[in-house]
Amino acid sequence: MPFELTTYEAYDFANRRHIGPSPSEMEEMLRTIGFDSLDALIDATVPKAIRQKAPLDFGPAMSERDALHHMKEVASKNQVLTSLIGQGYHGTTTPAPILRNILENPAWYTAYTPYQPEISQGRLEALLNYQTMVSDLTGLDIANASLLDESTAAAEAMTMAMRSAKSKSQTFFVDENCHPQNIAVIQTRAEPLGIEIVVGCPDDLDASAVFGAIFQYPGTYGHVRDFTSQITALHEHKALAIVAADPLSLALLKSPGEMGADIAIGSTQRFGVPMGYGGPHAAYMATRDAFKRSMPGRIIGVSVDSRGNKALRLALQTREQHIRREKANSNVCTAQALLAVIASMYAVYHGPDGIKAIAQSVHRKTSRLAKGLEAMGFDVQPEVFFDTITVKVGNLQGVILQAAVANGINLRKIGADRVGISLDEQTRPETIEAVWRAFGGDMKDDSKANRAYRLPDSMLRESAYLTHPIFHLNRAEAEITRYMRRLADRDLALDRAMIPLGSCTMKLNATIEMIPVTWPEFANLHPFVPVDQARGYHEMFEDLNAKLCDITGYDAISQQPNSGAQGEYAGLLTIRKYHAANGQGHRNVCLIPTSAHGTNPASAQMVGYKVVVVGSDADGNIDVADFRAKAELHSDALAACMITYPSTHGVFEETVQEVCKITHDHGGQVYIDGANMNAMVGLSRPGDIGGDVSHLNLHKTFCIPHGGGGPGMGPIGVKAHLAEHLPGHPEYGSDVGPVSAAPFGSPSILPVSWAYILLMGGAGLTQATKVAILNANYIAARLEGAFDILYTSKTGRVAHECIIDTRPLNEAADVTVDDCAKRLMDSGFHAPTMSWPVAGTLMVEPTESEPKAELDRFCDAMLSIRAEAQEIIDGTMDRINNPLKNAPHTVTDLIETWDRPYSREQACYPAGAMRGDKYWVPVNRVDNVHGDRHLICTCPPLEAYEEA
Repeated sequence: MPFELTTYEAYDFANRRHIGPSPSEMEEMLRTIGFDSLDALIDATVPKAIRQKAPLDFGPAMSERDALHHMKEVASKNQVLTSLIGQGYHGTTTPAPILRNILENPAWYTAYTPYQPEISQGRLEALLNYQTMVSDLTGLDIANASLLDESTAAAEAMTMAMRSAKSKSQTFFVDENCHPQNIAVIQTRAEPLGIEIVVGCPDDLDASAVFGAIFQYPGTYGHVRDFTSQITALHEHKALAIVAADPLSLALLKSPGEMGADIAIGSTQRFGVPMGYGGPHAAYMATRDAFKRSMPGRIIGVSVDSRGNKALRLALQTREQHIRREKANSNVCTAQALLAVIASMYAVYHGPDGIKAIAQSVHRKTSRLAKGLEAMGFDVQPEVFFDTITVKVGNLQGVILQAAVANGINLRKIGADRVGISLDEQTRPETIEAVWRAFGGDMKDDSKANRAYRLPDSMLRESAYLTHPIFHLNRAEAEITRYMRRLADRDLALDRAMIPLGSCTMKLNATIEMIPVTWPEFANLHPFVPVDQARGYHEMFEDLNAKLCDITGYDAISQQPNSGAQGEYAGLLTIRKYHAANGQGHRNVCLIPTSAHGTNPASAQMVGYKVVVVGSDADGNIDVADFRAKAELHSDALAACMITYPSTHGVFEETVQEVCKITHDHGGQVYIDGANMNAMVGLSRPGDIGGDVSHLNLHKTFCIPHGGGGPGMGPIGVKAHLAEHLPGHPEYGSDVGPVSAAPFGSPSILPVSWAYILLMGGAGLTQATKVAILNANYIAARLEGAFDILYTSKTGRVAHECIIDTRPLNEAADVTVDDCAKRLMDSGFHAPTMSWPVAGTLMVEPTESEPKAELDRFCDAMLSIRAEAQEIIDGTMDRINNPLKNAPHTVTDLIETWDRPYSREQACYPAGAMRGDKYWVPVNRVDNVHGDRHLICTCPPLEAYEEA
């Protein structure tokens, strides 16, 4: 009966929302390709030898209503107490306009990294605001657009100091007052690089014996001290100084730059970003101008467009790890862009006066708390502090901690006889009174009774900060909301159009999956709360890990790495520890094919491995003969190989199992990069074809949004023999060092991937993979004849992505791959991946999320580009003054005097462009050379924006 077909049980809403083409569209697309069925296409594409034997079976897929109900039940097992644990994580309030208009807005969270600046001006401005905020607060010349977390930023600062310092020492000093997770990650990063770590009191620093030092400011136990004398001594011995500073404290305290620091790092979590059981949060890094070219990560710079108007872009070493490979400074390939935007908007929202008022309020509350504890007879340390105190309690520690929990408060256990307390902007008088009760007191907090400071006058900040007009907007919510909307309108994100980036898998981030992220039960947990308060999180970890093991064929998962590149590093570190445990610590050679993912060589050098490059054959596949020869040559020292599967060229290589066997025969371990897992889920498992470890880009295959360049998640799956060597964490008493600040990386975004798997079920995930392959082959088929598809399998098929060769257009018509990319913007598209892995080409990955209409719109735009190039070849279009060279076209182009040899309509409405709601690029083509020659990485005067 027709009625039965339309019941909720029979109609698969979740799968249809994630999978773009309708069943009838799939049939039409298959006919275009030349297949009778989707399974026939898959059989011709995925080699039989690597197909998994049993289908994924997680039970039936959940409806959206059932999935949310189930997730809410699990989330309710988390206990949300008021956590005053500190240690780098604090309660904060996300202003409601920022929560609604950025964190929960797909215009912000579905955008890609701003490698195409013309369609990224909004988030580039927000990130430039972030850099300006950081530079102002730290008192240093230049800041980057964020790093992963404070601990990894500290480790990056250490290696940056090693590269930049003129000292010949191999020793690095770490302040014993640094947060424990910072010390642990520094130690993890230092060991493979041969850096000796000395942890001690700053007063005992021997500046002549180190290449650098890091100091925590304020210290993890609350100490506020001036490090000027230590920094001066370091400089006298050609060493560099790093200060890990809490940005809120810098509203009141002398800045690191005023102490002479060379580098400052820290976390901007307390600028409006929920704790989320550890992340994601935006770390910051700032440095002096002399070291700007050694700074890792992304930097936003100011340049001009082809009309001379101000335009923003990524500057300096952006993606340099892809180009320099094993010689790269770092494998950092992501920022925490979405979280950095939130933090920057927090500063715009509050302004300098508001930030200072929050800092003053936090400090006064801490002073009142300390005075009350002192009146009760407790020894409160230190004498001067910002927001954190340490109380000596002797054998009462356990009683006080338990009493605090009974009063709804988490305090920090320090050693056997001390308790740490850190207050924040959410602390209310009732919170302070609850702490006093836990210590046995019964007092009322009077906010007007004690407004005293506990900071020395010599440490109070006198320099100005947040002086740029952008931080002095009218405080009316209407103005702030409109500012955020104006920025969003300058960008092109997934909520507007397909972003067909090869290897980046820009797929649907379904709204239903995003909803749990901001639930208080997930958002408001401190990462170091007792485990029994995070039972919901751990139930989710266990279920998600089990499903990911089923998907990958691995035996254990670590969720700690909070980016794909960090997953690479963690995976290789796990292999390194495995070899050392087996008496094979001398193994240090890593074979990496030229077709492997771009960050692989940089990751290998970070664990101390020597990279040996393996060539590709004429079809772009791994040259097995070369691989075998180099494995034999380095047999005694072979530690690992790193391969990407399907290959970066978008093909299922049939020799993958042979490559894995060669590696194992010579004592190495196989690392399979998970960047292309979207072509494998439900069809093939890396753990079955020979992989020992893989990282999974949850921000690609498993629907966590890119956020304009972060957050990401890169958990690693391993075979059983590697499980004991996975990253540990000092909070869990592990002997294995961590790679991230928090034990589970960025857990508050894991509900996205968990929801996706629950909604799809095993059959739905497999269908998504098949349709991803269908969509890529459909594009290849539609463009056949106009463009060459560079690499295909023996059956003529591509995997989930294809490489379009635009080099013939350059040779015949002087039309570069850059021209093609910019012209696509006129049609309302983000360009595919440019010139990687093959220079002068476009790598296209449509994903399964895109419906046929959008695929056709993209193909129409590409065919139009080919036709315009043909006009140049035929001599009917000028080789210099043409729509391709002048792209992208703005409204200004349209309304000003038109003297071009093609029409306004052709310029602004090429094939694929939508007439009624066209996306207008806000700037013309950005001048990258000008930007690097005139490097400006903080907000220019407001007049510059007005001129633009």
